[in-house]
Amino acid sequence: MKVVIAGGTGFLGRPLAELLARGDSSDSPAAGSSGGSPDVVILSRRSAPSAEAGRRLVPWTPDGNTGPWATEIDGAAAVINLAGESIAGGRWTTARKRGILDSRVQATRSLVRAIGQAASPPPVFVSGSAVGYYGPLADEIATEERPAGADFLADVCAQWEAEATRAAGSRTRVVCIRTGLVLERDGGALAQMLLPFRLFVGGPVGSGRQYWPWVHRRDWIDLVRFAIRTPSVSGPLNATAPNPVTNREFAQALGRALRRPALLPTPGFALKLLLGELAEALLLSGQRAVPAKAERLGYRFRFARLDDALRAIFQIR
Repeated sequence: MKVVIAGGTGFLGRPLAELLARGDSSDSPAAGSSGGSPDVVILSRRSAPSAEAGRRLVPWTPDGNTGPWATEIDGAAAVINLAGESIAGGRWTTARKRGILDSRVQATRSLVRAIGQAASPPPVFVSGSAVGYYGPLADEIATEERPAGADFLADVCAQWEAEATRAAGSRTRVVCIRTGLVLERDGGALAQMLLPFRLFVGGPVGSGRQYWPWVHRRDWIDLVRFAIRTPSVSGPLNATAPNPVTNREFAQALGRALRRPALLPTPGFALKLLLGELAEALLLSGQRAVPAKAERLGYRFRFARLDDALRAIFQIR
């Protein structure tokens, strides 16, 4: 079984590709079976193809068009799209915002065109998105039925998903996985939070009342595998744990896990001065997003509560 991953070398794509290459499903809560160890193809911007631990790297240029790499799409059992520039790499200048949007839309357009040209298109196309789709919310619960918000990230996600949905048809099912704050100690947002707490200066951000919809990285990986193996999964899928917490609750849980206080707040105005629009979108606002569709269709979370997730991450007994 061949699985093609665009963006398979980052914080999310790399462990997903490793797990798929091992054919590891014996302890997964996701439905179905792997059908043997798959052939994992990673579409990469690297100039030369290479192989690593059961994974093949195939060069591509995600510019909205197809190329020689598109032959890998033909006959694939699944295509997973995680390509796109980091949204947290610096202040959102006009040029950077254009790059964030274009990198997602153009990469998705390339994959959609390859799927459309394939003699044997993949049965499922899992494409990235984010809970930023819902825009800044207070304490309102956001299921997959909630419409898009109106800020920059919501617009990016809406355009990203609209491009992916063009691949849907009688032979290809499309799932747009709306990812929350993914937790693991080797990267992502959690790795950046650790130093202040270890220096005893950690605490909530801004008011601390904004919701942070988190998910353990292993659950995120298993949700992607669940989406691939479960024919009834289509459309948007919230990749968040069932118990989102406020930022203040998150800081307190992280403090407990690290045995550090969580008392010193970071003022919102300082973050806005430092990071501009990015601070408001990623740190000072949030979404109380819940995985309504995944739970309704039978997915069982390994880590439903934040304390349990952090204990596993930091190997606390």
